[in-house]
Amino acid sequence: MAEEIKNQEQIGNCNFIHDFIDEDIAPGGEYYGKAVHTRFPPEPNGYLHIGHAKAVCINFGTAEKYKGMCNLRMDDTNPTKEDVEYVDAIKEDIQWLGFSWDDRFFYASEYFDKMYEGAVELIKKGLAYVCQLNAEEMRAHRGDLSTPATSPYRDRPIEESLELFERMKNGEFADGEMTLRAKIDLASGNFNMRDPVIYRINHIRHHRTGDKWCIYPMYDFAHPIEDALEGITHSLCSLEFEDHRPLYDWVIRNVTLPSKPRQIEFARLGINNTVMSKRKLRTLVEDGYVSGWDDPRMPTLCGLRRRGYTPKSIRSFCERIGVSKVNSIVDYGFLEYCLREDLNETAQRVMTVLNPIKLIITNYPENKSETFMVENNPNRPEDGEREITFTRECYIEAEDFMEEPARKYFRLFPGNEVRLKSAYVVKCTGCKKDENGNVTEVYAEYDPETRGGNTPDGRRIKATIHWVDANNCADAEVRLYDNLFTVPDPDTGDKNFLDYINPDSLKVLKNCKTERAVAQLLPPASFQFMRLGYFCLDNKDSKPGAPVFNRSVSLKGSYKPGK
Repeated sequence: MAEEIKNQEQIGNCNFIHDFIDEDIAPGGEYYGKAVHTRFPPEPNGYLHIGHAKAVCINFGTAEKYKGMCNLRMDDTNPTKEDVEYVDAIKEDIQWLGFSWDDRFFYASEYFDKMYEGAVELIKKGLAYVCQLNAEEMRAHRGDLSTPATSPYRDRPIEESLELFERMKNGEFADGEMTLRAKIDLASGNFNMRDPVIYRINHIRHHRTGDKWCIYPMYDFAHPIEDALEGITHSLCSLEFEDHRPLYDWVIRNVTLPSKPRQIEFARLGINNTVMSKRKLRTLVEDGYVSGWDDPRMPTLCGLRRRGYTPKSIRSFCERIGVSKVNSIVDYGFLEYCLREDLNETAQRVMTVLNPIKLIITNYPENKSETFMVENNPNRPEDGEREITFTRECYIEAEDFMEEPARKYFRLFPGNEVRLKSAYVVKCTGCKKDENGNVTEVYAEYDPETRGGNTPDGRRIKATIHWVDANNCADAEVRLYDNLFTVPDPDTGDKNFLDYINPDSLKVLKNCKTERAVAQLLPPASFQFMRLGYFCLDNKDSKPGAPVFNRSVSLKGSYKPGK
């Protein structure tokens, strides 16, 4: 793993895409004097995930760097699984990341008429023909590296193909009965050029065009036309389209179009401890392994947002992993590192007790209440302070008391002193147990001279613990999320990823205790629970007075960038 992700900071400093663009816009370059124009063209058949975030950042970020433009285009050429739900979600995710397409929002389906005209043009030029091989027959005629492909319909007369193509459009044939194929090179070593299918029959209602069309263009035919019609200069796409670039360029050369975009490919983002196939993510949702597309264990952007990831952390992650031509797997810990880095600077500190046990300060007056001022964020003095209350009874973490302490245990045990954060130094005097021997209350005495946690006599206090006032706190639900899978590579080889579902990926804690003021806040809001980690208010289930917190990331992680 270290080899796959080492030198992240150095990699992020170079960008071969920008090197190409610099050449293109320089004097004498292909696009000299033109504004750099990119696009992000997701298919609206699912939710964006962290892998898409890289493509979003590359396309929109490149446009920002060169003071150009980036279009958002829904690639809705396949109506089988497309839905307006996904369109709305994609737009929300991109805006959340901080990018804008202004008024340049398009659908591929807007160009169906132009695509059809382009296909007819190719037929008239003798560069396309209607083929009646079905899918199985086409595979049988595909050939291999030493044997050219074949098609008995390749020399079909132009007029006959024109007539059949129009009849395909008019709905006279069944799904799969005919296709339109480009006439390129049946002997090509690049199988994408062996007379690829550019139109297929699909009698299904389209979410925007309704029943107007029953033939739909294939992606490899549609995409270059869309780019050219929108005036895209640089079509930035993932590495799996590298072998498709000759076909992209062929379409640009042979269809009458207003511009000639350049396709540049980059490596997709791979990340361990998860899966990012839309099909597999859909299985997780539909089979109930997660609560939905926005489950905080999902790698979807809506899931990461609900988990407490910030736009800055994701953009920082995408920038720092860099742009490469080689596929690799990035450690999920690096994504967590970027989030932790951001939240450490921005998150408000609060005290919350996850597994509460009552601490009774026996020498503190029963009816007395004091207030203390606590900094909201030591890294941001401008965030000010907040007021917290202190009374005779507090809640502390159950693990902060041991009747018989282990070696090097410095928290509460009989006879030992600890500092209650920002309040007083207290000495444990004992505990109360139930009939089963479980500790139900811890007793201590406070030193009135140590207000604020200071020791006027200079004695050393080895431990500071957090607490909440038992008489001025709120109940909260806290959800502790972990990796959804028990292995870093659940999706490799012949593994069935469902066999590696982590049964402990979610633990729900009820009756946690938090500062009362925090319980009244609305999401989005992120906090550092002192000593515990970074948490956020759940954007779906949290309500004022009934807060639900999600653990975003631990306080510390083992990942170190550049190692």
